[in-house]
Amino acid sequence: MPTEAKIQGPASYFPSIEKTYGQPISHWLGLVAALGDMKHMERVAWLKTQYGLGHGHANAVVAYVMARGGADKKP
Repeated sequence: MPTEAKIQGPASYFPSIEKTYGQPISHWLGLVAALGDMKHMERVAWLKTQYGLGHGHANAVVAYVMARGGADKKP
């Protein structure tokens, strides 16, 4: 019987982020990708300040985007 692989890493936070902040994850990924050359922690701080994301949620979104090249890439 096939079992579904458990999501790990930053993406494991995505359902909670969508539920907590009321926006699809694509919204948050797009915002962070559009920040250009900002460093990781600058992006985290921006999400926390501008949108009230908790540190873990902000860090997960930024880590996911940065792992995929950092800017303007589709999730």
